[in-house]
Amino acid sequence: MTGGMSLWRKRLIGVLIAAVVFMIDQGFKAWVVSGLKLRDVGVIEIVPFFDLRWTKNLGVSLGLFTADSPEGRWALVAMTGAIALFVLIWMLRERKLGEIAALALVLGGALGNIRDRFTMGFVIDYADLHFGEWRPFLIFNIADVAITVGVLIILARSLLSRDKPETNGGHDTAPDAAPEI
Repeated sequence: MTGGMSLWRKRLIGVLIAAVVFMIDQGFKAWVVSGLKLRDVGVIEIVPFFDLRWTKNLGVSLGLFTADSPEGRWALVAMTGAIALFVLIWMLRERKLGEIAALALVLGGALGNIRDRFTMGFVIDYADLHFGEWRPFLIFNIADVAITVGVLIILARSLLSRDKPETNGGHDTAPDAAPEI
């Protein structure tokens, strides 16, 4: 191995990031349900613009694909499970730690929400950022934050860090480069 971290080590870091995101998400949801009893309380004001608010999310992002039947629930479990599998395969094929870490955030968050839907039939959402009646986001959870941050990192890296062809004095060094006219 020449300098740098091995690919297997990067992959292991990715799997660990996904596992930590999953555990933090599930731990916080357990605390919200059992410790705070948010389901019974309904709303706990933290500061004037942020509450913990019990919400059963029967859909996916932005309330799309609401699953209000057993068939819909299992269809969403299957669909989101397939997406999570795709993200895992993508993560294991990546070579750069930045991409691996971003995909791991998406994977860990997705697994947290999939577990909720699998075990309870809905995703627990509780974080309510609001300014008066205006809510810039729907009510969300830690898994949603991890997914969003991971996707934003992937987008930013793909837009800002494009691989540029190597040049030698302004001339393309690729062997099949077309001659300049």
